[in-house]
Amino acid sequence: MADRLDGLARGYASGEVSRAAILVLAAEEWRQAGQPARALECFQRALDDGGEVSVDPRAGIADTLFELDRPAEAQELVGSIKAEGGVDAATALHVAETLLAYGDLRGAHEWATEGVVAGEAAGGTRDALLRTRYRIRVDLGLPEDDLDALLDLTR
Repeated sequence: MADRLDGLARGYASGEVSRAAILVLAAEEWRQAGQPARALECFQRALDDGGEVSVDPRAGIADTLFELDRPAEAQELVGSIKAEGGVDAATALHVAETLLAYGDLRGAHEWATEGVVAGEAAGGTRDALLRTRYRIRVDLGLPEDDLDALLDLTR
């Protein structure tokens, strides 16, 4: 599947879905297939393409860099995404889940909180951010706060 998506993106001119979005899908398939180096290449091509995507390809690059045991590069990239500001909720969720998976609870908490506070998160993304943030807060031993109370409203 990853190979087909990759090939499709190479010959893709235009349509309802951007080439960058197809490349991100291919990258995710390569990761699932245990091919993180190929995934990294696809994420980078998606970033270079600049087309519309649901999650910033740099979040996928950072996740893949962690997987490739290159945490310093991954953290640097995460820092640059944050420094630019204006991160959308889906990207904030992806980065929070990545940092959580690789043991950076404080960083994951910051990203999840930022994603919720930004106010643009809607529906499932907002709920996922709230749930992820709550799990992180429990793991950190932090007391419930006003944002945690929003989670009760989603049930």
